[in-house]
Amino acid sequence: MRALAWLRGWAARLLADRGAIAWMVIVAFVYGGATFVRSQASDWGPDHMMILAKDITQGRVDLSSLTTINDIVTINGRHYQAMSLLPTVPYFAFVPFETLWPFSRWIVSGVIGILAAWLALPLARRYGPDGQATYWLAALGAFGTMLFTLAIEGDFYYLAHLESVLLVFVALIEWHDRRRPWALGLLVGLAALARPTLLLMAVPLGLVLLAEARDRVRAAVEFALPLAAALAITGAFDYVRFGSVLETGYGIAWITPPLEALRSQGLFSIVHVPTNLALFIGGGFGVRDAFPWLVPSTEGQSILLTTPALLVAVSAGFRGRLNQMLWGAAILTAIPVFLYYGGGGGATYGYRYAMDFIPFLFALVAIALKERFGNLEKVLIGLSVAFVCYGYIWVIYK
Repeated sequence: MRALAWLRGWAARLLADRGAIAWMVIVAFVYGGATFVRSQASDWGPDHMMILAKDITQGRVDLSSLTTINDIVTINGRHYQAMSLLPTVPYFAFVPFETLWPFSRWIVSGVIGILAAWLALPLARRYGPDGQATYWLAALGAFGTMLFTLAIEGDFYYLAHLESVLLVFVALIEWHDRRRPWALGLLVGLAALARPTLLLMAVPLGLVLLAEARDRVRAAVEFALPLAAALAITGAFDYVRFGSVLETGYGIAWITPPLEALRSQGLFSIVHVPTNLALFIGGGFGVRDAFPWLVPSTEGQSILLTTPALLVAVSAGFRGRLNQMLWGAAILTAIPVFLYYGGGGGATYGYRYAMDFIPFLFALVAIALKERFGNLEKVLIGLSVAFVCYGYIWVIYK
């Protein structure tokens, strides 16, 4: 009954909020329309997550059929996808409806992308200034980051990023509003089931929770239990597939020879940091003589040519417990990203793996705009939206 009452109250507040309703309509229309157009320029058919969801309901965790051999682990003639668990979960809803299997990847990615983009507005309202700056911020979150370009692709590799952004956005809202240890632990644990690197955000969140808690033992237990459950689920899933709770599959899966050469230097290694940082800071465009002329790097795109407005986060500073927590989460989750052998994420517009820490930078941008929201900030947000929109044009016309 309490949940129903809360839901009714939330619905009443939403209906009275014309700005939020308009925002939700705009996001749904743009994301939905862009996804539909993108789907017309791509192949159709169930992807590995749809196949795996169907296979799991039949009592198996290997793939009964393959659409690609990349990131596939073959053991005793059985094929397993090296992938975390959460991207498979939304596909279970489609298992009873075989006619929807070819469309499932577009629907799942589009819906989760829309949900995450919707949350850019309430997140901006909580961490940023009032007035028109709120909607500039929301536009940055929804249309000026790779959230948009990943959502319209219908790609299960990108789905993990969409899920993690959605869950981190919810966690940041929960942090601002009620800061319940069990809820934060649950959200971090779920995010880690999508992108395991996000388990590291538990460190700064947990430290601040304990510093502020009246009953530190209770807060620690409530926060830790969902995290332990997420680790147990991940370990069990890996054990039934690969025979070890410590084997994720990424170190033994088939990949292309160039990537294999990089992986042989270490799945995570300091050797990869210079190249990854160079891509993150300096990866740029090539040029061709056909529309749309500018050719983004297939290895990763500079953040300066994707979402330059994130530079505003620096002006938020490091003072204050909230800022320190956000910077701590961003830095800790960035460490494995830059140690990873895979660059920015192959064949992706932008530095895809940066989506692990971009939500924290987005919150810091919002905090910074409380102190200053002038022409420079507007230009940087405008450039971010323009660069991301170019990414959409590229994937359509390349």
